[in-house]
Amino acid sequence: MLSIILGIIFIGFTVFAILPGCPLNWGADVIAFLKGSLPCFAAFVGLICFFIGAADIKDKKEAKKEDSVKSEE
Repeated sequence: MLSIILGIIFIGFTVFAILPGCPLNWGADVIAFLKGSLPCFAAFVGLICFFIGAADIKDKKEAKKEDSVKSEE
C-alpha cells in the first residue's frame, strides 16, 4: 500500500515539475535529457539484442548437435 501511495506522489510531482505553468518549469530540461540519452539507450538496446541473437544461434547449433547425437544412438 505504501508503494502505491509513493508511486502516486512521485508521478504527481513529475507532472507538476514538467508542466509549463508551474513554478519549477522543468519541461525543457526533461526534453533535453531525453534527447541526449536516447542515442545511448538505443545503443544499449542494440547491444543487448545482438547478444540475445548470438546466444539464440548458439543454442540452435547445440540443439541440432544434440538431435544428431540422439538419432545416431
